[in-house]
Amino acid sequence: MHYFRKRGWELGDGAATPEAVFRTRRQLVKALAAGPVLAAAPVLLTACDGKESSNAANGATASAADPSAHLYPVMRNLRYRVDGPLTEERHATTYNNFYEYGTSKYISQDAQQLRIRPWTVKIEGAVEKPFEIGIDDLLKKMPLEERVYRFRCVEAWGMTVPWSGFALKALVDLAKPLSKAKYVRMETFGDSSLAPGLRQPFFPWPYVEGLSMAEATNELSFIATGLYGKPIPKQNGAPLRLVAPWKYGFKNVKSIVRISFDEERPKTFWEKMGPAEYGFWANVNPEVAHPRWSQAHENVLGENRRAPTVIYNGYGEYVAGLYKGMENESLFK
Repeated sequence: MHYFRKRGWELGDGAATPEAVFRTRRQLVKALAAGPVLAAAPVLLTACDGKESSNAANGATASAADPSAHLYPVMRNLRYRVDGPLTEERHATTYNNFYEYGTSKYISQDAQQLRIRPWTVKIEGAVEKPFEIGIDDLLKKMPLEERVYRFRCVEAWGMTVPWSGFALKALVDLAKPLSKAKYVRMETFGDSSLAPGLRQPFFPWPYVEGLSMAEATNELSFIATGLYGKPIPKQNGAPLRLVAPWKYGFKNVKSIVRISFDEERPKTFWEKMGPAEYGFWANVNPEVAHPRWSQAHENVLGENRRAPTVIYNGYGEYVAGLYKGMENESLFK
């Protein structure tokens, strides 16, 4: 995989949204409405592989019951592209980490226990006025778009998927943080009736993650509400999750219910679980090994091949400046 061709994330002519995403009449109308943009970017309408797995079909059925299903697909933002093919939907939606539903990768069926309506998000901490907002009201306020990002797990596997959602900065602007806010703390749901893993006492529930304000307002930071042109599946973090593509996947907190703007750096889930193995910053770095395995290469999900890991997952041009002077920070700096 050649990450540094073009601008580090651009899409080759043979890779695009899968055919199934544009199959319905509603989707086609949306695509045609963007005539001038699509004329300049025919890659949007190129089929990926023309195949649709049974899992993808099941996902489409589930999406039809989601109140936000009519919002998707959304227009792809061509600034955020990747040089290489998309990971097949069936792989990205059936190989998941979601410890609330178990430590196996194959929790997609168990995760269907999650109820995503009603769903509210609390905005609190150092903001002008704390508030709570329902997911559908939040979606109405946010500028939805699709972005293709690389994803790199700390377990040394990677994928490339099309997320739908909005820039985290748009949510930060809605929250109106005070100048004393230095970090954004995000928290996953903690209702054990929705997830059996939450009954395991040896995990420091709820799942908490965080970014510095500079990271949160970086243009790459994204809140995903959709995937592959449909509402995001439950196992992938419905109804909204963080996507910070230059960081290891455990930073990408799922099913968010609380966002706090804090003066102090939050203690995150994996920092509590394994302080000798997982740090706050968690930036992808092939030169910094996990204490138990190398990070120099990654397994490409669904392709049965290995590829060299690239610093900041290939997004260094956009984020390296955030970490000047942090050379002595521990773990995955």
